[in-house]
Amino acid sequence: MKTLSISKIEISAMTATEVKDLATRLELDNYSNAFEGLNDWHLLRAIAFQRPELVEAYIHLLDLEAYDEA
Repeated sequence: MKTLSISKIEISAMTATEVKDLATRLELDNYSNAFEGLNDWHLLRAIAFQRPELVEAYIHLLDLEAYDEA
């Protein structure tokens, strides 16, 4: 079983084209198993936290919503 490891160095080197390709894979949702899609989702989420400017157009794929825990 592969373990997903996302380093800050890898994310800092990502290009807008790579993020677009990642988002396209997520939108198509044509994975051979659920874990591949989950890995891409986690990668997009990590990019959103570290380089939000690259994810602005794809934030809908993360289903992040502000909520109040009070």
